[in-house]
Amino acid sequence: MLLIILLAIWTKPLWEDPVRNIIPDAVSDTFSSAGDFINDAVDNDFYFRQVSDQAASFFNSITGSETNREYERVETPELTTPEEQSFSVGNVEIGDTRDQVEETYGEPERKSENEYGVEWSTYHENYQNFMMVAYDEQDVVRGLFTNQDLLSSKHDIALGDSKSSVNEILGEPEEMIRNGWFNYKIESEGEYDVYHMDGTYVTMFYDLHELDEVTAIQIIDEDLEAAKSTLYTPGSEALKEGLEYQLFDLTNATRVKQDLSILEWDEDVRETARKHSTDMAVNQFFSHTNLEGQSPFDRMKADGISFLSAGENLAYGQFSSIFAHQGLLNSLGHRENILHESFSHLGIGVDFNESDQPFYTENFLQ
Repeated sequence: MLLIILLAIWTKPLWEDPVRNIIPDAVSDTFSSAGDFINDAVDNDFYFRQVSDQAASFFNSITGSETNREYERVETPELTTPEEQSFSVGNVEIGDTRDQVEETYGEPERKSENEYGVEWSTYHENYQNFMMVAYDEQDVVRGLFTNQDLLSSKHDIALGDSKSSVNEILGEPEEMIRNGWFNYKIESEGEYDVYHMDGTYVTMFYDLHELDEVTAIQIIDEDLEAAKSTLYTPGSEALKEGLEYQLFDLTNATRVKQDLSILEWDEDVRETARKHSTDMAVNQFFSHTNLEGQSPFDRMKADGISFLSAGENLAYGQFSSIFAHQGLLNSLGHRENILHESFSHLGIGVDFNESDQPFYTENFLQ
């Protein structure tokens, strides 16, 4: 039996007062910085009804100091035009083998489960030349991602190109992804475009604060996409941990692009962040302030975590850490936390509600 699901997604920030009363069919949340409020509302039409997909950022700076990077710059590999596919990442194409990839890049820095039920293998040198590769059971490349200057194309498209030039070259993007189990409509509000080409789904992500430039690319084999039998992947401990580490790596890869310091993983902060994600998922609310009235900073202090400055980003309902991270970057408040010079540590916690929608909590510290 074919189940048809129409899903509309958009992430345009809405400027309005915070909404504290949360109901399952229409969730609103706040962003707070120096007394100002912003909503990042994401409306999803799922099973022909409203569910929520939102992000928020909460920043509190007690003191700040510039942190210089402590790594040497490495050269970008010489990129060649793809042989088979329209796009390659670090000269790797869909259909290549793990042996081919690791002959050039060595062993991955990390392996972590993703929403497709396979692992992202992450390759980088101090988060430079950062890319993620997904392999199938035969060690064939079925997924690629980068947010750095590793994109090569037969169409002369590269990171930093404009959305308008991409659309002019590739034409109109897809309006719907057709899966064997469900179809979902794409309404990205200009944050990304999806193209179905060469037996893959190519997602171009744009930076709304940098003249709509291409800022990242994801390439997923169409068979891997079609293998998903549910809209949201069933939550598991492996997926929970995978989304946490992927969001951490994406954050550092973005900071390195801006010549900022690499954040250190903080396990204690991860536990605090995960408890808040669990609290929101179980008790059906989405806010920096929990139902006991504790702020992020109250929760960290209660867990014995000391800091000079701290910040929190929240996201809810995005399918993956990639979409969560790119959405956060397109909101200025969240972006400020991600790129804040004084932060030195980061802990990320993820959990799922009964519908398997992920809740992401990022806690930044100095």
